[in-house]
Amino acid sequence: METVQYRIERIGREDWQRLRKVRLAQLLDTPMAFGETHEYASHQGEGNWRARTNWVNEPGKVGLVAVDAEGEWVGTMLSVPNQQHPRTVDLIGVWVDPAHRGRERGVADALLDAALAWARDQGAERMLLGVHEANPRAAAFYVRRGFAYTGGATPYVLDSSARILEMALPLV
Repeated sequence: METVQYRIERIGREDWQRLRKVRLAQLLDTPMAFGETHEYASHQGEGNWRARTNWVNEPGKVGLVAVDAEGEWVGTMLSVPNQQHPRTVDLIGVWVDPAHRGRERGVADALLDAALAWARDQGAERMLLGVHEANPRAAAFYVRRGFAYTGGATPYVLDSSARILEMALPLV
């Protein structure tokens, strides 16, 4: 069996077209995992996409991508400061292309390892994330990596009858 190699890179300010392509793929593949619809995102212009890449490059934020051997973006993970809790970062924008999923491929693990290293370098003591209650595959990955449910939950922004469950991982 051939081993596929992936590089983990930062999203650059100039990567707006690549970000648009992968974001639209995310929204078609796992719409419940994100707080916007494919229809909304597909109608956003260049200025919006440039603003997104600029935002993820602001101090204290990181946007990571997994890049396959052909140079395609096959996964994303972003981390930003939590607005309510000091020394806490939020993990957002997590996605791996279905053709690159699975523990044996290691894409999600490689992205999370890089995000955790970045967070620790920032002095973060805890990482928080929200996972849709109907996304057991993602939740199982986070539990395997040491995240635990906090008991916190918020309504899902696109369907208030569904919940986003909070998970946390201590970093110290």
